[in-house]
Amino acid sequence: MHVNLESIRAYCLKKEGKIIEDFPFDEFVLVFKINGRIFILIMTDDHPLTVNLKCDPERAIELREQYAAVTPGYHMNKKHWNTVVLDGTIPPRDFYAMIDHSYELVAKRSKPSTRKKIDKKKSK
Repeated sequence: MHVNLESIRAYCLKKEGKIIEDFPFDEFVLVFKINGRIFILIMTDDHPLTVNLKCDPERAIELREQYAAVTPGYHMNKKHWNTVVLDGTIPPRDFYAMIDHSYELVAKRSKPSTRKKIDKKKSK
């Protein structure tokens, strides 16, 4: 699976819960939210494409050590967010796992009804 803006959009929009796609900052930063909380920011005018993803602090450090394309979150809380440059050095499966991790971190802090739906889906 090739990673590009359209594949990321499609992947995010398939997530459980009320997913909103928006440009709240300017016409270049696309965000996806679960129940009003951002789980991914995509800098659409960057080449290669760059995204910010929420991450558990320990896992964030591990990913930064594993991949040169993963750095502390640009314009974000650097303890809880990573910036990922999609330069082809991260396997698509690993990148989509980073999206899943970000989504799960944000969704579990969302409304209880959303958490139940996500927990049910994971247990299947």
